[in-house]
Amino acid sequence: MKRKLILVILVTLIIGFILGMLTSAQIRYHRLKPVRVFFSEERFRDGFFRAIQPDEKQKAKIDLVLDKYAIINSELQNNFRKDLDANMKEFRKELDLNLTKEQLARLKEMDERRQEMIRQNRKNHENDTLSSRDGRWHNPSRRPAPDGPPPPFPDHDTTRLPDYK
Repeated sequence: MKRKLILVILVTLIIGFILGMLTSAQIRYHRLKPVRVFFSEERFRDGFFRAIQPDEKQKAKIDLVLDKYAIINSELQNNFRKDLDANMKEFRKELDLNLTKEQLARLKEMDERRQEMIRQNRKNHENDTLSSRDGRWHNPSRRPAPDGPPPPFPDHDTTRLPDYK
């Protein structure tokens, strides 16, 4: 009798735990869904058009404006990345002078794990069906020229960050 009672309690706890996790995931998904629109140029463009519902004449003009600012934002992000990388290299040069061999080895291991996570994230993003929802992402006419700026980083939304000066 005691075993049955303990088994029923454990099964109830496990079911409750699983249901709580699923509920939490659904709540987070629905709260973050509107924010996901801003993570890439294409999602921003689609969300923007869905919100304002322009006619075809407006859509053509607005598309040009969005293209213009996509290039500007892409250049800003690219310059930020370059500056950040240069800053981090200088930081590591100064820091490495003060570390032991063991500490350097741990940092190197940490860097390798970080690089692997970045590779996995890129691989997962390539398989993301949302990134090519309407085919524009893979449409060569929508991409900047080879000598132009790279496409914007799809996983960064800075619109909600405070403007520090």
